[in-house]
Amino acid sequence: MKLGLQLGYWGADPIAGAPELIRAAEAAGFAAVFTAESWGSDAYTPLAWWGAATSSIRLGTAVAQLSARPPTSLAMAALTLDHLSGGRHIIGLGVSGPQVVEGWYGQPFAKPLARTREYVRVVREVLAREAPVTSAGPHYPLPLPGGTGLGKPLKPITHPLRADIPIWLGAEGPKNVAQTAEIADGWLAIFFSPRMAGQFNEWLDEGFARPGARRSRADFEIAATTQCVITDDTAGALDRYRPSTALYVGGMGAAGQNFHADLYRRMGYGEVVDDVARLFLSGRKAEAIAAVPDAMVRETMLVGTADHVREQLGEWSAAGVTTLMVTARDTETIAALGELVGDPRSVTRR
Repeated sequence: MKLGLQLGYWGADPIAGAPELIRAAEAAGFAAVFTAESWGSDAYTPLAWWGAATSSIRLGTAVAQLSARPPTSLAMAALTLDHLSGGRHIIGLGVSGPQVVEGWYGQPFAKPLARTREYVRVVREVLAREAPVTSAGPHYPLPLPGGTGLGKPLKPITHPLRADIPIWLGAEGPKNVAQTAEIADGWLAIFFSPRMAGQFNEWLDEGFARPGARRSRADFEIAATTQCVITDDTAGALDRYRPSTALYVGGMGAAGQNFHADLYRRMGYGEVVDDVARLFLSGRKAEAIAAVPDAMVRETMLVGTADHVREQLGEWSAAGVTTLMVTARDTETIAALGELVGDPRSVTRR
């Protein structure tokens, strides 16, 4: 199992000390660093800026949002960064949710599975550069129908360094995960739980079994984002992350459509999710946070002493995770994780 540093997207300000964190990750043997975007900072600018000071660590988006760019524009950014980094880019894509897609980007959210499939196909055709790119649509038609009639199919002027830049997809539900296994090179899993590995494997195997599936389990990446806290004060660490859990299940997405909440329901926290959402959406945020039990916070994170974290690393690897994307924000944790993953007692490498 490899390690990745998940920097995510910015809050009110840029991420403090990001260059130092990335240097520490590269020195500790981390395989990749990732950025994200929501409706503030974008994913590519920080990745290019910080990545310019690196030499070996891979540079990934986790995730770049489909609705933020046409697929040809995403492919341009990807081939550019791949050239600048000497072939170290990972394209991580996700559909986001209707509040962001329709409220921020002004794009329709309907048919996210079909849009993802079509988007990925167009990106791959741009990177292959075998012929002028066309698309029958219906989501990303090229050339545009009903316009001036002057549009024509084009190939990228710049020859991509790699025609097969890996594409990893963010997915949470069973249909989305199955499609990811079918058409992508990796799965970006948020709120991964080793306890749920059996169910996740069923979804993945459905995709691998489809005719024309791009990869098999043997060469497919499962990259799981998680918080990791090495500490003697487990209770304090859980308290620090409890507000985040409450926010994602209670305040992210619209009432009645929250993909994160649906995932936690599948974990068996249905009653808790309903309670947290009711409290959060009624403005009672402190009560919503207090309603999140320790087990629910701990389900998707690694926390405890170094020995306990070492055991948990083994569990996540055994559950199929090939890249553990940690949200560490201090160089000490990054260095310690590098040592733990390098310890043959802790993780079986794949």
